[in-house]
Amino acid sequence: MDFNLKKLTSDAGVFFTRAVQFTEEKLGSAEKTELDAHLENLIARADCTKNWTEKIFRQTEVLLQPNPSARIEEFFYEKLDKKIPSRTTNGELLGQYMLDAAKDFGPGTPYGSTLITVGEYQSRLGGAEREFLQTSAINFLTPLRNFLEGDWRTISKERRLLENRRLDLDICKARVKKAKQAEAKAAAEPDFQETRPRNYVLSASASALWSEEVDKAEQELRVAQTEFDRQAEVTRLLLEGISSTHVNHLRCLHEFVEAQATYYAQCHQYMQELQKELSSANSDTYPNSFASNANPSTSATCPSPVSSATLPGVSPPCLASTSTPGIAREPSGPLKIQDVQQPSTGHRKAKVLYDYDAHDTSELSLLADEVGAAMVHICYGEPFGTCCIM
Repeated sequence: MDFNLKKLTSDAGVFFTRAVQFTEEKLGSAEKTELDAHLENLIARADCTKNWTEKIFRQTEVLLQPNPSARIEEFFYEKLDKKIPSRTTNGELLGQYMLDAAKDFGPGTPYGSTLITVGEYQSRLGGAEREFLQTSAINFLTPLRNFLEGDWRTISKERRLLENRRLDLDICKARVKKAKQAEAKAAAEPDFQETRPRNYVLSASASALWSEEVDKAEQELRVAQTEFDRQAEVTRLLLEGISSTHVNHLRCLHEFVEAQATYYAQCHQYMQELQKELSSANSDTYPNSFASNANPSTSATCPSPVSSATLPGVSPPCLASTSTPGIAREPSGPLKIQDVQQPSTGHRKAKVLYDYDAHDTSELSLLADEVGAAMVHICYGEPFGTCCIM
């Protein structure tokens, strides 16, 4: 107990003297030992590396996990050294919702079957996202976290120790300076013409005491200088290791970019496959609907069935325009009957969508759902297509 009390008292005294020295340096009333220029540059470089690494690390976390609640949960799991539970991605959750909705709407319906197709691809996109998150966390976030929580803490600890050694050195320098000033003052005060020998003896004794104090202060200064130089060398070696940290982070950055490229390439491939499947699956029900949506510069116009039927002997024009190079434009003028060639397999057949009563002998009366041999021209500019009887 006595040893601990003495140690506590000694530590408190050292802390107090360091605080006094630090305060006097800030006020400009005490001298401060400056570090060499190379060490100062290494410290500035290390501080810059730490600050930017921390910002990049935090923003990468936001990029990979935008939900702050989820990030806080993962933080607590890491601090408690527990495994982070697997979390369903948004794409996988959306895909599951679509699959469940398809079951209620009916898998055989156009909407239900399309929901199944899109839901499966959304699940694939979610799986690709999950793999990207895991790869990025291992190859990029983990090295950055190891630097901030491992190497940087060691560097910070040694830098604080170096600062304490510098304060001790400056305290010893100030102590030597004060002892020499007191010794010089004591040596200049004795008066050899003094009639009272007692005063001269006291002055000589004080001078001898100050000489001993100077010797003691100089010895402490040499020890403090040795410890400061040794700690400065240790700190310098650690700070020079920042260069290898940059090389390691550069490699991790390349791996992160590679993971991003792989992820986005997978997403692009899945979306292309999804578009092809949707286009082929819906071509019978909604012909060319995806083609017209994919190329908004393509437009088609066609008159209504009634107006076509009421113009005897004139086939309705079907205008189309497109900006796609290499595709010939359809003629903008009226289509002539002699320009229409019948297929080699026989006559074309048309299915009537609406009832129509002929107004005169030049027109044809039609019934809904009637199928007959006729020459037709179909325009796809309308939502469900328009059948023009010619």
